[in-house]
Amino acid sequence: MLHALVRAATDAAKPSKAPFYICGGLLAAWAVVLGSFGISHPDFPGDAAAQRGAIGITVILVAAALTTAVVTA
Repeated sequence: MLHALVRAATDAAKPSKAPFYICGGLLAAWAVVLGSFGISHPDFPGDAAAQRGAIGITVILVAAALTTAVVTA
């Protein structure tokens, strides 16, 4: 009984890893989509605006994954 109470108290103090799992999953999905699209379309990205957009989304997703990894560690 005492072990269960101590374990519950220690688990409650730990932050949830769910934000990291979500951000990491989004980053992985983005990488698969971006890679698939890039392989199937040789002219990808078509212009400078599309290139900046893809880079911007990637930077945001990487920053979110890194931030949530540090915060939930």
